[in-house]
Amino acid sequence: MSDPERSADLESTAVRTPRLDELANLIADERDTLLAQWRQQVCRLPTAQGLAAPALDDHVPDLLDELSAALASLSDETLADVVLQGTPPAHGRQRLHDGFDIVEVVAEYNILRGCIHDLAERHGLHLRGKAFHILNRVFDEAIGIAVQTFATQQALEVQRRREEYLAFVAHDLRTPLNAISLAAGALTRELMGAENNPAMTRMLKTLQRNEQRLEELVANVLKESDHVGTDAAIAVQARTFDLWPLVEAVVRDLQPVTDTAGTQVTNSVPDDLVVYGDAGLLRRVFQNLVANAINFTPRGEVTIGAKSGGTGGSVECWVRDDGAGIPADRLERIFEKGETDSDQAGATGLGLPIVKAFVEAHGGSVTVESKEGEGSTFRFELPGKSE
Repeated sequence: MSDPERSADLESTAVRTPRLDELANLIADERDTLLAQWRQQVCRLPTAQGLAAPALDDHVPDLLDELSAALASLSDETLADVVLQGTPPAHGRQRLHDGFDIVEVVAEYNILRGCIHDLAERHGLHLRGKAFHILNRVFDEAIGIAVQTFATQQALEVQRRREEYLAFVAHDLRTPLNAISLAAGALTRELMGAENNPAMTRMLKTLQRNEQRLEELVANVLKESDHVGTDAAIAVQARTFDLWPLVEAVVRDLQPVTDTAGTQVTNSVPDDLVVYGDAGLLRRVFQNLVANAINFTPRGEVTIGAKSGGTGGSVECWVRDDGAGIPADRLERIFEKGETDSDQAGATGLGLPIVKAFVEAHGGSVTVESKEGEGSTFRFELPGKSE
């Protein structure tokens, strides 16, 4: 026998096609080795580089267990159904949460497929024939389902964030709209006297009609957005700015509401205090906290304050009132969506969840101290600018 013939003969005896149960046992026995090899390769994907092993493994160990059990069952017809019992859809949703893109989701499945092929070859097994086709069919279907779930969930997330943004904006429009309504009413009483000006009267009535229409539109948006949560990502466009002028503008804008309630609002923020954050979001934080304080403090006092935290440039802010206070049994859930005082007509329960969401988007935290009959103090901390 010639050397080439002997070499071919040795190769044919050393490498063979595995039985399905044999491949199943190999995958089960070498599960940890497979996962380690897979993790090593997947960690080269950009998004996966920051994930620890438990988060990286995700649902992959379950997929290997299901694949091994299905191969051992020798059920060619039902193999795919057995293997795909919830694992790829769950994996697709998890990878969206982890920040993967679709290309990376496909890549990590194909990496696992390659690891199984490598494992078989190291044990003198050549994946071909029935085992080859079943394994590829399972992975192709798993990829398809995971990608479909990923894309669907991604679309739902985009829609939910748009709805949440609309709900937040609609809620925050209510406070300035209320101020406009009160100012328009005061102008009407002032200008519609004995010396009536027909043109001015028409303008005031037009203002009132449009203000009422805006209130109806805002109410409709809030009603249709009752299901919206507050956990979507919020884009923060941070910069360094003086806090006193921002707070002063909020106080001035709420003047009609303040006058109607007979509440005294004081801006005690140091005029030289500088903060790092998103001025638009923080304006809405103060607007919600101050408007909320005014609602529960008729003919009382509301004080807005802030001070440097002294740690990395952090700043502590607060809004304090001497109003009705919050019952102890409501304090723990005061920042939850829908949590509101039943005595407050038209309350939506979105104001404080918006405050919490916006503060946490800055990397800060918000707390409340309150006692019934003595008032409340809402505090939030803004981290300094990271170098």
